[in-house]
Amino acid sequence: MASVPSSSSSSPSQPKTRKKPGQNSSPAPPPQTKWRTGTQERLYSRRLVDALRATRDRTQVQESVGSRAVKQAADSALALTARGQSRWSRAILFGRNSCRRKLLVKAGGKIRRHRRKQHGVPPVAAEPGVLKEQKVKERLRKLGRLVPGCRKLPAATLLEEAADYVAALELQVRTMRALADALSAATVSAPEEEETAAVDPMAIAEQGS
Repeated sequence: MASVPSSSSSSPSQPKTRKKPGQNSSPAPPPQTKWRTGTQERLYSRRLVDALRATRDRTQVQESVGSRAVKQAADSALALTARGQSRWSRAILFGRNSCRRKLLVKAGGKIRRHRRKQHGVPPVAAEPGVLKEQKVKERLRKLGRLVPGCRKLPAATLLEEAADYVAALELQVRTMRALADALSAATVSAPEEEETAAVDPMAIAEQGS
């Protein structure tokens, strides 16, 4: 009798599927998480204190450091903490005249440009889909102007940069609030006989951080 071939030999071999290189790797964490770690907070706190001290040394002639100089020091320390890995941090560190740009704010109203009225053909009503697309593009354009160095970027890249920038700003606010609380606590708890002595606020802030 002829031997019956086994099922394993008769069935065709199944091709082995190869996994892609990054298939098993865990997904990358969102940009907000890296700005919420204690390491990043301590690193930014030290760099912020150093930047504020350097700003104070440059403005010893003045009685106090202006809010603009403090903002520039805080932003520079934030960009250094980001290590230039994002577009907005590189724009702060290497942007031309980034410290000279002024933001005009008018209390009680908005700054608007006066445009001449165009007479002639009446405007044609746009379709709902086209109008919605125009609104999205306008909002993305405004968002690109708010994030440093992120004008004229694709929508996906712009949203990633904006999310990282917002998370970094949240860290900046938390750190500066903690430093302000440390300075206030040190001032209140200072003995009366030491009120006339020279106190280094940057040293107090560094101890509090």
